[in-house]
Amino acid sequence: MIVEICANSFESAMAAQSGGADRIELCTQLAVGGLTPSHHLIKKVMSELSIPIHVLIRPRKGNFCYSKEELNIMKNDIEFCKYLGCSGVVSGVLESDLTIDLFATKQLVEAANGLDFTFHRAFDCVKDPLVSLENLIDLKIKRVLSSGLKPSAIEGISLLSDMNKIANQQIEIMPGSGINLGNVLRFKNKGFTSIHLSATQQPEKKSTSFFEGGTEGVSDEKTIRKIMSLVS
Repeated sequence: MIVEICANSFESAMAAQSGGADRIELCTQLAVGGLTPSHHLIKKVMSELSIPIHVLIRPRKGNFCYSKEELNIMKNDIEFCKYLGCSGVVSGVLESDLTIDLFATKQLVEAANGLDFTFHRAFDCVKDPLVSLENLIDLKIKRVLSSGLKPSAIEGISLLSDMNKIANQQIEIMPGSGINLGNVLRFKNKGFTSIHLSATQQPEKKSTSFFEGGTEGVSDEKTIRKIMSLVS
């Protein structure tokens, strides 16, 4: 089973590599569902670590309906990732009626030609997951990250299992959201070939500043090692 760590910082990326994870999704701002990391962070991770890196391409928080200008920014970010030699990108676009925006998503897939493309958890907002899954298969997208349209993947495991059967290896179904040491084997036993988790712990406060309240967790190397041991 492939374990992808959602790494929200250089420290989290280091923990993922040291803990033996197979891959990272590099992003920032997990509190809003993740945003595209800075180019400098991508360069630092690429230059100093050897773990395969998929970069989240999401220019802002909120919905997944993007303007022409936003799509151009996203395509430019993808080109930057290709230039650096990243292994893949993670993105996706929806229409206002909560269907897959086929035209816009196809543009991103074409921009990412040569890289792995994961359709992210925008999928968990769609109104018809099975039709949307067929859309992604038609676009020849490699995998979809999903919690089964529920707040956590363990709550959505029934739909995820149905999607996995329907996909029939035409697209990889990667469960994500709320996966931890206590439930990871449920996903392995259901036959999923990959999982996505952050394995974060809150760092110790470094000051009494009220800004400390917004400090994000950091992926924990020991937790990642335990996860890897369980699924190996």
